[in-house]
Amino acid sequence: MRHRSLLILTTMVTTGALTLSACGSRDDNKSGNESGGKTTVVIGVDAPLTGSLSALGQGIKNSVDLAVKTANKNNEVPGVEFKIEALDDQAVPASGQANATKLVGNKDVLGVVGPLNSGVAQSMQGVFNTANLTQVSPANTNPALTQGDNWGKGDKKRPFATYFRTATTDVIQGKFAAQYLYNDAKKRKVFVVDDKQTYGAGLAAIFSDEFKRLGGKIAGTDHVTVKETDFSSTADKVKASGADSVYFGGQYPEGGLLSDQVKKAGAKIPTMGGDGIYDPAFIKASGVANDGDLATSVGYPVEKLPTAKKFIDDYKAGGYKDAYAAYGGYSYDAAWSIIQAVKAVVAANDGKVPSDARKKVVDAMSKISFDGVTGKVSFDEFGDTTNKQLTVYAVKGADWTDVKSATFED
Repeated sequence: MRHRSLLILTTMVTTGALTLSACGSRDDNKSGNESGGKTTVVIGVDAPLTGSLSALGQGIKNSVDLAVKTANKNNEVPGVEFKIEALDDQAVPASGQANATKLVGNKDVLGVVGPLNSGVAQSMQGVFNTANLTQVSPANTNPALTQGDNWGKGDKKRPFATYFRTATTDVIQGKFAAQYLYNDAKKRKVFVVDDKQTYGAGLAAIFSDEFKRLGGKIAGTDHVTVKETDFSSTADKVKASGADSVYFGGQYPEGGLLSDQVKKAGAKIPTMGGDGIYDPAFIKASGVANDGDLATSVGYPVEKLPTAKKFIDDYKAGGYKDAYAAYGGYSYDAAWSIIQAVKAVVAANDGKVPSDARKKVVDAMSKISFDGVTGKVSFDEFGDTTNKQLTVYAVKGADWTDVKSATFED
């Protein structure tokens, strides 16, 4: 999916000063609603707004809302009033696909932020691509989404030109985790578990390959099912294997219970996972102390960044009842990248939103570059973020504490 709690608002560098006319209507008034003399541009949001992952989904939605309100307050694109349309996918691919179809049907939508889950993204990409509608995920990490199914064989081909992401991929996250567990934590025998989902299984596979390359041993493997709560059989296998650590590819609802049950089975060893488990709910799910459990997350900790204060203050001032959570900063940056693309397209069209705005926004996205909440925001030839910063967090008491931040070097 990925997952993290970072980011901060920094100076927003635009592509240049714009001199736009007061008229914000689309070319020939063929499309677009007028709002107080301005053209309405909608940024869609797709995320799990209900269900077990809603804490992350609400953080995504609220952060996009904050970006939109900031753009409107600052008159970021003269003649344009931004709004959001947020839809709930409940982390279900079929729901995500239906939401994509609905967003495509709204002619005012010029970009979409989401989804959270890589599996959901797979169901949406084709719908958006057919409609030339930009999609920017703040959390997807599966490499195939941008580099094709044969990326692991070195045959990288971008499947959809409309798909971008502000979160780094599992190729980087999985390797980073393996290197930390082997080189820093000095673990040599890991038991690998995944939840059989696109994100979890893919991340676990990349981690395993890198851990073995470094000289580590895979003590055993197993799979769990999403939304189940009894992982005692897996915990017994971990204990019997003699592993000195567990790596879990999946989300925090299952990850927290797995860590708890492994320890209750008598294996007093750390559980490590990706950004999918980096959430306070992972810690709360455990009935025993899980100090020493580990998680990787993309980017650097928000609170450690000098630019964090404004983002945090603005979010707090916004009165949102849910935290921005792991992907808030990435979501803000995803929305801001769409806003900057719209800004460039309007500037190139005499201050008006063109009738073929969707296609032009897609084209403009490849040239986007600004200093955002999570650092430098720009995209490579595959639509992947150029930001390769990651952090390892460890559970200490009731909180996640950062223990190592670095820029990944392959």
